[in-house]
Amino acid sequence: MHKTITFAFASLFLTISIVMADHHENEEKDWPVVLDFTMQTLDGKEVHLGEKYDGKVLLLVNVASRCGYTPQYRGLQTLHEKYGEDGLAVVGVPCNQFGGQEPGLAAEIAEFCESRYGVEFDMLAKVNVKRSEDDQCPLYEYLTDEEQLPKIGSDIKWNFEKFLIGRDGQVIAHYRSKVAPQSDEMTAAIEQALAEKTDD
Repeated sequence: MHKTITFAFASLFLTISIVMADHHENEEKDWPVVLDFTMQTLDGKEVHLGEKYDGKVLLLVNVASRCGYTPQYRGLQTLHEKYGEDGLAVVGVPCNQFGGQEPGLAAEIAEFCESRYGVEFDMLAKVNVKRSEDDQCPLYEYLTDEEQLPKIGSDIKWNFEKFLIGRDGQVIAHYRSKVAPQSDEMTAAIEQALAEKTDD
């Protein structure tokens, strides 16, 4: 009996040690700047981008439900289905700064995306992505900073602009709204990014 209890405590201690070591490693990791942000998901949970998307190719898109570009949801879902298993993570970021075209609450946005376009990719909580008198989301403050991201960083002009980020956490490109998710330009860039491997 004594040996059984001792073994159980030893196993528990080992499990706790592994979990704590893994947590410590996540805290100490030197994340690329674009992944070192904590955001909220559409259902209100906190998520650290690095811990969630480390090693993935990330496509960040500021989305809206009442825009002329809203049908791009369909193309984004297709990208998710086609490349998700290869390492692409499509992430929608709702924003209401452009023509008030995303006025809904989180539950309304989620229901719209699922019922109209069958969206299965990740969605974050609604934020401000454009420089304005209101608070700009820190992630987009970085993405739109022309000094930190020369030739890529520039202000968001409308809904459905896209940032492509490589497996190594480097920002590859910024696409304007008119560039469709399934365009040759985007799919070629995504496939090239997916082909790149990172050093562990």
